[in-house]
Amino acid sequence: MDTKRDMKQKNPWHRQLTVVIAFLFVVGIIALVTTAVVQNKPLPKNSKYGIVLDAGSSHTSLYIYEWPAEKQNDTGVVQQLHVCHVKGPGISSYAMDPEGSGRSLQDCMDEAKRIIPERRHEETPVSLGATAGMRLLKLQNPEGSEKVLSSVEKTLSSSPFEFQGARIITGQDEGAYGWITVNYLMGNFKQGSGWLNLWPKPETTETLGALDLGGASTQITFVPEGEIESLESSLYFQLYGNKYSVYTHSFLCYGKDQALKITLAKQLQGHVPDSLVDPCFNPGFIKNMSVHSIYSSPCTAGERNPTSTQGGFHLKGSGNAPQCSENVKQIFNLTHCPSSSCSFNRVYQPQLQGNFGAFSAYYFVMAFLNLTTSERPVTLVEAKEKMREFCSTPWQTLKENFPKVKEKYLGEYCFSGTYILTLLETGYKFSPENWNTIRFIKKIGDSDAGWTLGYMLNLTNMIPSEAPCSPPLPHAGYVSLMVIFSLLLMGLLVTGWLCFGKTTCTSQKEVV
Repeated sequence: MDTKRDMKQKNPWHRQLTVVIAFLFVVGIIALVTTAVVQNKPLPKNSKYGIVLDAGSSHTSLYIYEWPAEKQNDTGVVQQLHVCHVKGPGISSYAMDPEGSGRSLQDCMDEAKRIIPERRHEETPVSLGATAGMRLLKLQNPEGSEKVLSSVEKTLSSSPFEFQGARIITGQDEGAYGWITVNYLMGNFKQGSGWLNLWPKPETTETLGALDLGGASTQITFVPEGEIESLESSLYFQLYGNKYSVYTHSFLCYGKDQALKITLAKQLQGHVPDSLVDPCFNPGFIKNMSVHSIYSSPCTAGERNPTSTQGGFHLKGSGNAPQCSENVKQIFNLTHCPSSSCSFNRVYQPQLQGNFGAFSAYYFVMAFLNLTTSERPVTLVEAKEKMREFCSTPWQTLKENFPKVKEKYLGEYCFSGTYILTLLETGYKFSPENWNTIRFIKKIGDSDAGWTLGYMLNLTNMIPSEAPCSPPLPHAGYVSLMVIFSLLLMGLLVTGWLCFGKTTCTSQKEVV
């Protein structure tokens, strides 16, 4: 007992050194863990955003796109984040109330402000592209179309986003951007890139043709074999380092809504009967039609009779799909082709090449008719038979079978389905042999098929990329710091053992 008391008296620094070493050890452990956590915590999502409004003939939709700030190969990897459908008709319907076109967009713009992070608002581009509905309004009422666009610009420019403009895009642009969209979503542009660009660049894969159908126009776009004869129908793109020579053409007035007006105008033949029996509507279908609703469009100007632009008539359905197809064929001019090959209306079209994706109204009509999904592809003959059965269904039966579908849309499915088959076969020259090269699509992944994503992809070429988010320390510095901390902790452990381990042993020996 005297020996232990003597040891404590000879080593007064023992307790203080123990506290110091323990404190340093704990601090070292905390520093080591803190550095590891901070260095390896998930990096913040560094995204950019873009807004595109598709102002179609019947409605407007707002699309929000997102892509990494550090883009690849000069083109951002863009994905659809959100879509907002504007309430009400398309902006071309506001010619008599231009201010209403701008107000109609406000709810969707407010929704975009909530979805996109506030710190990104000022650098997020927003643009509006108006399609065939506004093209027709510009032909018919140039002053009215300017007022509508001015109202839209006022609303969009007052938002916190970077306003890029509101314009009427050409049919060629609409077709080309739709082609970019479907091929981007299908992965045909080889979007990936190797580490430090050391991997060899992959070969360009075969692209998918694009078929777009709206209410007032339709577009066909694909990469043909050989040279494109018409400069007006050719475009050149460079995406992800690959170059593409693309054929595209847009037919104004050949969207399904305007095509119906032209078909009815041809049946009226310049005079207005009390009733018109139409094979493109189901048996028992009756609708009061005004002459003005048909002849008010620039698309029916050639069929207009100045003496019969007033009044109305009864439209009665007879439900005969083959006869409906014959009526639809009358709106295509197939008599003369000034080029080596044509589609219709003397428009040059090279031979069809590859597979095609048909979207927009193509999909919605054919999906309703159950012609988009099957255990095996539906042939052209089977599609025609399906249309024959559908068109011959009595109108009352049709309403009972589809009570939730608006009668306006339900009543036009016979015409729309027959028109699509006739347009593809007679107009674009698809045959029973290559019919199954067409796939009717709504979405690819989480993104809608349409021209807006292609437009966004093209726009991102003009947006400078940002440096990628990186950890607080470079990798070499992080490893070095962890090694230093670890060595210091080991040093503290060894020091503690040398100081206290030997002392304890000596004390035990002396006690013995």
